[in-house]
Amino acid sequence: MRRTPARLRSALAALLVALGGTAALAPTAAAAGSLTATLAMSGTTGTYTVANTGTASVSNWAITFTLPAGVTASTGENGTVTQNGTQVTLTPAYYIATLAPGRTTYPYSPTFRLSTAATPTQCRVDNANCDGSPDTPPGAPANLRLVAKTTKTVALAWNPSAAGSLPVTGYDVYQGASLAVSVTGTSATVSGLAPGTAYSFTVKARDGKGTTSPASAALAVTTNNPADDTTPPSAPSGVRSTGADSGSVSLAWTASTDNTGVVGYDVYRGSTLATTVTTTSAVVTGLAPSTSYTFTVRARDGYDNVSAPSAAVTAKTGDIVPGYAKVGYFVQWGIYGRQFFVKNLETSGAAAKLTHLLYAFENIDPVNLTCLSGVTKGTTANPQDPNQGDGAGDAEADYSRPFSAAQSVDGVADTGWESLRGNFNQLKKLKAKHPNLKVLVSLGGWTYSKYFSDVAATDASRKKFVASCVDTWLKGNIAPYGGAGGPGTAAGIFDGIDVDWEWPGSPDGHPGNHWSPNDKANLTALLAEFRAQLDAYGATTGKRYQLHAFTPADPAKVASGWDVPKIFDYLDVANVQGYDFHGAGSDNSWEPNRTGHQGNLYADADDPYNFHFSAESAINAYTNAGVDPRRLTLGLAFYGRGWQGVADGGKSGEWQSATGAAPGQFAEEAGTRGYANLVASVPGCTVRHDTAAVATSCYTGNGGQWWTFDDAWSIGQKTTWLKARGLLGVMAWEMSGDTGVLMNAVSAGLG
Repeated sequence: MRRTPARLRSALAALLVALGGTAALAPTAAAAGSLTATLAMSGTTGTYTVANTGTASVSNWAITFTLPAGVTASTGENGTVTQNGTQVTLTPAYYIATLAPGRTTYPYSPTFRLSTAATPTQCRVDNANCDGSPDTPPGAPANLRLVAKTTKTVALAWNPSAAGSLPVTGYDVYQGASLAVSVTGTSATVSGLAPGTAYSFTVKARDGKGTTSPASAALAVTTNNPADDTTPPSAPSGVRSTGADSGSVSLAWTASTDNTGVVGYDVYRGSTLATTVTTTSAVVTGLAPSTSYTFTVRARDGYDNVSAPSAAVTAKTGDIVPGYAKVGYFVQWGIYGRQFFVKNLETSGAAAKLTHLLYAFENIDPVNLTCLSGVTKGTTANPQDPNQGDGAGDAEADYSRPFSAAQSVDGVADTGWESLRGNFNQLKKLKAKHPNLKVLVSLGGWTYSKYFSDVAATDASRKKFVASCVDTWLKGNIAPYGGAGGPGTAAGIFDGIDVDWEWPGSPDGHPGNHWSPNDKANLTALLAEFRAQLDAYGATTGKRYQLHAFTPADPAKVASGWDVPKIFDYLDVANVQGYDFHGAGSDNSWEPNRTGHQGNLYADADDPYNFHFSAESAINAYTNAGVDPRRLTLGLAFYGRGWQGVADGGKSGEWQSATGAAPGQFAEEAGTRGYANLVASVPGCTVRHDTAAVATSCYTGNGGQWWTFDDAWSIGQKTTWLKARGLLGVMAWEMSGDTGVLMNAVSAGLG
């Protein structure tokens, strides 16, 4: 879709100035409570005139009100209406979304229509009473009582408070005059107390704006004295697994007995305390898929006495997917020259076959060493430039560019005013059609791996970097760009993180990449930090977020940068590179003078190179180190690598001399073509299947071009092999190279 014409933008800007709004021109301050909203009803149409009585501009306000049961509201003019039950939200149009001091929305006030005549109640504007009156605080909590106590903790409960102007959102528990703990429910445990000591507790209710109630009546409690009881509880019995998924195991057991009463159970994973509960069941989270764990349980009473451990029980977590994983990369830049949109995944049928889609790539801020968003800056043209990817990104493609109806997954065009557009909005639409599809954001890649070594170097840098990635890509707080983005805009799009560090502990990455002999240990710590923060965020959303990594085929790179199998304590899946074994490189900087298979399954006895790469040896580098094969996918090439000036040598160009990279799909990508482009654009290239090495190539004849790639035949051979080896599935780089032929072969091979 075309951008808003300049003349129209000028007219809208003039309207905003007339209203006193400047949101499109400069940032404004919000002054909550300075707005009032006056309702005028005419039949079933209502108009709210909003006035700013304060001294600062107010932006992004909305009106909420309540209707009688059975009455529905619809959008009128100068705003939009949404309704949830009896609660209605009236959001102003963008041109009145900012009000300057002393200004009103008249004559562009937002309106709504009702299904039948009714009077709205409980009106609030910008989260304050519409008439400007102060909020009524919640009522004081009643019936504060002791639930249980130990030598160092006190468990309390109370009755819910009556709401004031706003619903109650939480409670603050005070130990004397000091805040001890804040909770959202009507119970809490205060810890860190001293044994045999008297304390006084009160509770206050809190609403969404932080307005607190009067304090409850005080409750006096004296913690237990451990000298009063030295008898431990009996050991829990009948510990058993009652269920498991890819990241957790559910346990249950028979209750212990104790002379003063059992107050809790400690569940151990091996020798590590995994969780503490007060009931006879628990869910242990933060586990790795396809992994066996041993658990024991100990009972505790209120006097610090702990039972002997229960008998151990072993349980195994489930696989990350039932059946086989089908992982595909979608490249951010595919919407340009390739004209490959998220919609193409739908129309080709690939989306229905994929289990995971990895969105490539996002960069690292070279200054702040955080996840980078809100930037549109291209990489430099020279692939040998050590600063080629510094500060580069494409927020335009990610979430700013409007797509036409023909380019959209659901056939609905972007208007250009949405806060989320671009690829991200299309991914959101794709997930709505395929709710089981997991979409992960991929960090790094060949050009954007320069600063991984820096962000992984210290505990502080790891925590900072991972927190920024969770905040940006999972919580969706993407930086504003081109009228799109902002807090929470991209929330819910990504189901995890894919780490594509090329290559830790090795100088063989992109020119200029930072690397260190400490990268191997630091990468393990970085993955551990990702797992910890993903799990912590998941605890707030009720969802488990996945952690993938793109890992090397070269056993030397595995040894120098990847602590196998330790990293699999944190990783869900390693997508193992099953391609790029040989190639000329776009600037002939790699292997321009001899051809070679880029993704052969088995080592080829005719291979003249010093190291005989193969997909089998790549997988063996992990499984021989003890990695469960159900944690590994094998990479497939949905593109070809080619040479020109290739001698026949009696072997149809295989392993023969060449004069350099063949012309590519794009001028800047010599030596590479997407599979579909290769088939269509290299005439006379006769396909040959090497049944010994399991590799596909094609050759145009003596002195011509020779290409190496995966096709339906090689994919069929590889899927048969990986199923026999018990692997999780396949990964494809990358989806724009296929029109459906290769994914159909993957689906046929894996089901």
